[in-house]
Amino acid sequence: RVLAEPLSTFSIDVDTASYSNVRRFLQSGSMPPADAVRAEELINYFDYDYPQPTGVRPFSVHAEVAACPWNSTHKLVHIGLQGKALAKAEAAPRNLVFLIDVSGSMSQEDKLPLLREGLRMLVDDMGPRDRISMVAYAGASGLVLPPTSGADKPTILGALDRLEAGGSTNGGAGIALAYAQARKHFIPGGVNRVLLASDGDFNVGVTDHDELIHLVEQQRKRGVYLSVLGFGRGNLNDHMMEQIADKGNGNYAYIDSRREAKKVLVHEGAGTLVTIAKDVKLQVEFNPATVAAYRLIGYENRKLAAQDFKDDRKDAGELGAGHSVTGLYEIVPAGTPAPGSGVDALKYQKPVQPAAAATDAELFTVKLRYKQPDSDTSTEFELAVPDADRRLAAASPAFKFAAAVAAFAQRLRDPVSKDGLDFAQIHQLADSAGLPDPHGYRKEFLQLVDTAGRLTSPAPTRVASLVDDELGR
Repeated sequence: RVLAEPLSTFSIDVDTASYSNVRRFLQSGSMPPADAVRAEELINYFDYDYPQPTGVRPFSVHAEVAACPWNSTHKLVHIGLQGKALAKAEAAPRNLVFLIDVSGSMSQEDKLPLLREGLRMLVDDMGPRDRISMVAYAGASGLVLPPTSGADKPTILGALDRLEAGGSTNGGAGIALAYAQARKHFIPGGVNRVLLASDGDFNVGVTDHDELIHLVEQQRKRGVYLSVLGFGRGNLNDHMMEQIADKGNGNYAYIDSRREAKKVLVHEGAGTLVTIAKDVKLQVEFNPATVAAYRLIGYENRKLAAQDFKDDRKDAGELGAGHSVTGLYEIVPAGTPAPGSGVDALKYQKPVQPAAAATDAELFTVKLRYKQPDSDTSTEFELAVPDADRRLAAASPAFKFAAAVAAFAQRLRDPVSKDGLDFAQIHQLADSAGLPDPHGYRKEFLQLVDTAGRLTSPAPTRVASLVDDELGR
C-alpha cells in the first residue's frame, strides 16, 4: 500500500537464463517447476524496439501506463531502459578468458559439443585487437590456450577441437587460474571478462559458496567481470550460477541450442560482453493521490532497501551495449479496494497524509542511479510519469508484448490459478503486438504458449479480461 510503503527500489537484471530453461522444459514435454520461472528474465529475453538514447546518458528511459490486461480495474506500468548500441568500430578490444568445464558430465551432446559450436561462432566475430584464452578444469585445471589474437582463428579453433570431457569438477581452482590469466593480460579501457561455461556441477575442490562469492567480488573490484553460460540438464545449479554472475558484474545465460548460442554470443555479443553502465538502480515513488497499492512483477531477488538507492557501496546490475531492461508494475488506482486484508488503525501514530505535491496529475516518479564503467561514483536523474486512462488497445506494441510475457510467467508459476490470463488469451495478446521479429524469437514464444496450453489442458477457467474485450477478433 502506497501510504505505508511509497518507495519501490530494485536493481536491474539483464539475465535471460530462466527463459531458455523454461523453453527446454516445455519443448521436452513438461511444465517447468515454479522456482525456475523468473518473470524478469522471461520479459528481458526480448527486444522491445525502444528508441536509442540521444543525450549524454548511456541509456534512454521510457514509461507507459495502460489498462491491466488481466484485471480491468487495475493499471499496468511499463518502464523500459535502452542501452546505447555500439558500432563494431566503436567496440573496445576484448580480453576474454573462457573457463570451460570438461568434467565427465559435460560429454553429452547439449553440453561441450554445443559449447564448441557457440565458441566457433564467437571466434568468427573476433578481430585482431581481441585476445582469447582458455582454461579447462576437470579434477586438475590447466591453460588450454594462452592469450591469442582474434585474427589467429586456426590456433583458437584447434584448441577448441582438443577439448575433451572426462573427470570430476574442480571449479574453484579453475576460476582462480582464469582470473590470473585475465589480470596478467589486462587491457586498460578494454573488456576484461572471464566467461564460465559449465553445467553447474561444482563437486570437487573449492566449493564453499561464500569463498567463491568473495573471489568473484574481489576480482570485480579489480576490473575483471564474470559471466556464466549454463549448459545441459540434470546437474544444472541454476541458483549458484545466477548468483556468481550477479556478483561478478556479468550476465547469466542458459544455452540449450545452436540458435541460442548465436543469440547470446553473436547477435547480443556486445551487450553480453561490453558494459556501458554499472550498478544501475531504480527507485519508484508512487503518488498516493492516484495509486492505492502496487506490486512489482518479478525481480524478487533484485529488490533493494530504500536506503540502498543512494549507497554507492551497494552492488547492482550492469547494462550492456544495446541491451534493454523492462520492468512492470501492476497498480491499484486510488479509490479502488486493494487486494488482501486491511490493518487496524494505529494507536500511537496518526495515519500518514499525502503531501501537497500529491495531485492527481502524476502517477509516480522514477529515479535512476548508475555509474560509468570506470567510475565508483553514481549519477542520478528522475522522470515524472503522468497518470493515464489509456485502453489496452491503444497501448504500444512493446507494452502489449511485455504484458503478455509477464502474464505467461505468472501462469507458468501457477497453471491452475483462476486469476490472470489463460494461455489462449496470452497468445492473443502477444500476437496483437506486431513487433518486428527478424530472428523468430516472438514466433517461438507463441509456440511455447501453445505448448504450455496443451500440457495443462483442460484450460483454466477463463476470467473477465481486457484481452477478450479489446483485442478479440
